[in-house]
Amino acid sequence: MTEHRRRTRAEERIAKLDTSPGALAAELDELRLQVIAAEQEAAENKAGWQRTAADFANYRRRTEQDREQSLGLANESLLSKLLAIVDDFDRAIANMPPELHSLGWAQGIVAIDRKLRLLLESEGLTPIEALGQPFDPHLHEAVVQEERPNTREGTITAELQRGYRIRDRVLRPAMVAVAKHPTDGHEPNDDITNAGNGNLESGGIN
Repeated sequence: MTEHRRRTRAEERIAKLDTSPGALAAELDELRLQVIAAEQEAAENKAGWQRTAADFANYRRRTEQDREQSLGLANESLLSKLLAIVDDFDRAIANMPPELHSLGWAQGIVAIDRKLRLLLESEGLTPIEALGQPFDPHLHEAVVQEERPNTREGTITAELQRGYRIRDRVLRPAMVAVAKHPTDGHEPNDDITNAGNGNLESGGIN
């Protein structure tokens, strides 16, 4: 009896369904619209996820760049302070009397200086070439002009303080003396350069 009643109810429900072609077409159109709406929603959700992922990637990149820049600035500040010690070593070694060079403590100073320079080089710090080079305002700071009749004008004749760059940027320009033409009307011979010029003074630390 129960089974008969279930079949009857199923039959009644089937009987209520509108199976006409028009009704089926309308239901099919409705299903298509639902599919289109679902696809649009999925596309919007995907686009939103992609934007979020891109924003997060940009945020991570900016954060990493800011962190590296902060570390770089802190590193440059420390290296700039260390240059004062490097300058002291330069002066001490340059002015050391020759008779002291063979002493153990003098050799120890030279060894410490060598280790310090290797440490600075490992951090990307390298000296700027100056003596005998053409003056470059991006690398050198001219503090003295010297009249040198046999030297090409603008040639660096002395390095008063060594300059350094950190990787591809100047950390401290070299303080230099620069040759200029005499004011007495004498024309210098441009074919004569610093190489082999015995009148050039080092005037600083090489």
